[in-house]
Amino acid sequence: MTPHRVLRTAMIWLALASVVRAADPAAYPFFPFCIDWHDAKKRTFEEQAAMLKELGYAGVGHIWLDKVAERIKSLDDVGLKLFQITMTVDVAPGKEPYDPRFKEVLALINGRRVQFALLVNGMKPSDSSVDPHAVRILREMSDLAKDTDVQLLLYPHLGSWVERIEDAVRVADKVNRPNVGVMFNLCHWLRVDKSRDYKPLLKLAMPRLWAVSINGADEFDDQPGWQKYIQPLDRGSFDVGKFLRTLKELGYRGPIGLQCYGIGGDARDHLARSMTAWRELSKNLAD
Repeated sequence: MTPHRVLRTAMIWLALASVVRAADPAAYPFFPFCIDWHDAKKRTFEEQAAMLKELGYAGVGHIWLDKVAERIKSLDDVGLKLFQITMTVDVAPGKEPYDPRFKEVLALINGRRVQFALLVNGMKPSDSSVDPHAVRILREMSDLAKDTDVQLLLYPHLGSWVERIEDAVRVADKVNRPNVGVMFNLCHWLRVDKSRDYKPLLKLAMPRLWAVSINGADEFDDQPGWQKYIQPLDRGSFDVGKFLRTLKELGYRGPIGLQCYGIGGDARDHLARSMTAWRELSKNLAD
């Protein structure tokens, strides 16, 4: 990287960090994702954007690399933000590691401060012997994004190679690039970690923790599936308020995603309930 590019990249990330530090603790950006697949109304992007604007969300997360331009236009038209794009990375030997459209999408979203939430698949969960190969792939992706304001986040997901937040932090530290961080996902943590002691994990992740997802959930569920671990924010026995207060105490000031995967019915109904719950929870985040 030339000295000019180094300086430019450093200036971008210093600017982003200053925005996060200056953010009002009571106004963490709040956006839903995975709202498309199970909506009984099968809304178009334009209909989703109008609904989210009406309900008071700051924007939305987009799943996969299809129709990103259409999503952006629908959000621009109502003044909302595209927060994240979820995509997969495959670290299995001999496999294409990531969708070649990644380069095109990077160019499309540059200047919008979008995060890529990376589901890193292809090998046995938490197998650290894969680290060198995965680091090479992630550094290649980091290099492609180095002159943009895009962030690459390792997204812990049940059954993925990066399955735990500890995996995400370990790998991100080895990649050691200023645009590679991690995301904490409440529902997947509930499924893979029975300790329920999230504070030390959040503290471990904090230097690279650039996004968090929440949802209503029960404290424990011994059944497979997500019915108890992904609910609207106004339901479930897990204390989301305490979790959010812990994030604040640790200094987190980034975006908060609302996980909506698998929630059926009319998406407007559960999104409206979750927004009402979020507004109540946010009162406890104010200084």
